[in-house]
Amino acid sequence: MEWFMWFTRFENTKPLALLIFFTVFCGILVYLFGSKKRGKRLESYKNMPFLDDDQDNKNRNNKDVQS
Repeated sequence: MEWFMWFTRFENTKPLALLIFFTVFCGILVYLFGSKKRGKRLESYKNMPFLDDDQDNKNRNNKDVQS
């Protein structure tokens, strides 16, 4: 039961929480960018908001030409 009391003190839990979150963060980065195939796919997503604007502009131009 003594180990449980160790967790109740903030000076003990803050570094432990920092270590846990940092480890999880590094794990996520390794998972995302560890595979070249997945990394290339994620890099292709960076222009996605701009592609949507281009699609909207093409649709508007087609409607103007047809009218």
